[in-house]
Amino acid sequence: MSHMDAGVPSTPGKFKSEKPHHHHQRLLLRWQHSPLPKFLFWSLFAGAVLFSLFLISPRSSSSSPAGHTHSSSVTERRFLRTSSSSSSATWGGREWEKRVRSSARVRRHPFGLTVLVTGAAGFVGTHVSNALHRRGDGVVGLDNFNDYYDPSLKRARQALLSHSGVFLVEGDINDGPLLRKLFDIVAFTHVLHLAAQAGVRYAMVNPGSYVHSNVAGLVSILEAARSANPQPAIVWASSSSVYGLNTQVPFSESHRTDRPASLYAATKKAGEEIAHVYNHIYGLSITGLRFFTVYGPWGRPDMAYFFFTRDILAGKPITIFEGPDHATVARDFTFIDDIVQGCIASLDTAQKSTGSGGTKKGPAQLRVFNLGNTSPVPVVELVSILERHLKVKAKKKVVKMPRNGDVLFTHANISLAKKELGYRPTTNLNTGLKRFVKWYLDYYSSSGSHLAKKGRSGHGSSSSS
Repeated sequence: MSHMDAGVPSTPGKFKSEKPHHHHQRLLLRWQHSPLPKFLFWSLFAGAVLFSLFLISPRSSSSSPAGHTHSSSVTERRFLRTSSSSSSATWGGREWEKRVRSSARVRRHPFGLTVLVTGAAGFVGTHVSNALHRRGDGVVGLDNFNDYYDPSLKRARQALLSHSGVFLVEGDINDGPLLRKLFDIVAFTHVLHLAAQAGVRYAMVNPGSYVHSNVAGLVSILEAARSANPQPAIVWASSSSVYGLNTQVPFSESHRTDRPASLYAATKKAGEEIAHVYNHIYGLSITGLRFFTVYGPWGRPDMAYFFFTRDILAGKPITIFEGPDHATVARDFTFIDDIVQGCIASLDTAQKSTGSGGTKKGPAQLRVFNLGNTSPVPVVELVSILERHLKVKAKKKVVKMPRNGDVLFTHANISLAKKELGYRPTTNLNTGLKRFVKWYLDYYSSSGSHLAKKGRSGHGSSSSS
């Protein structure tokens, strides 16, 4: 019985009323048996429940102390805060446009590039932006400074870029008007799209952030590029994670990538399919780069080598995963300088897009490359190298790898990148970690921050770049 039946007896014959009310009674009974009121009632009820949940749900990580990085806070971090959402920062205006144009000015003629780098305050983005600027290319950065990990590290990278003369625009890749404005101001020849929600395990906490950044964000960038005149060539960061449950080694671009092991991997695979569509329909020249576990100075604090370093120095135990039957977990660790070389080679060899004003004029270039080191190293060996460079013995705790989307190993076949890009990684893990440790000790001692308070966001990932 619905709540509307409460005022009507189950035996209408005993219900006494004045004659004028008989008509209203028949209308009421008709109303009760109609499906419309029930539909309206449950619609309103569901709406009220959803509205209540909206009011009481966590809106951002602002309920946690700034810089709070313990894994216990992970379940509260379903919404990432950005600089634009937590301040009154805006874009636009004559001075802002002047800074954009100045940063985009090419100083290398006649073959200089003008590149929009998204995720420029990120690990790879900072290094590539600096390298492009150093050789005389025009570079404009874009980043939303979200708090997936400590934003102060991103601000330090921003200061590094600013000192070099690279202007970093604060904004989101899903902000269509901002992207259109940037393309109106500057005729970008290339877009290096590195902005993404990274990490494997955080997807179990905040899946929406991966769809927002890695799928919707990529579409937003491609929409802006295909509407631009001239259209830029696109180079973007995919991931080695797309190989998922593939067991053929080393991983080759020709291997199947239709069995992702994580939501992160699935969004990157979706990105590769979306790139194909925009290349096919609009004539955008697009190159996808599958990064293999990038590490080095200014790296991401959610990566294993980074928070292992922090915890070893703090005297805390570190967790090392192993697979079924004590199987070894290994990664194809790739030093940042080698990745930068691959990114720049991809930009230099990218052909022009063939569309104009969103209309395709002919076939356009579509490529995908592995950028790895071809030398998988067991994670236990990574720890041994860190112990040697830190001169501290780690307290190790070996546990079974949880079912969180990580894979046992990655191993890149880079023959295609060697042939097409001239890509040749030169830094082994020992040398690369030595340089990382030097940077880490210099950075955290000079910043005046206690080592135990920095470096990790609690969403550790050892497989993605």
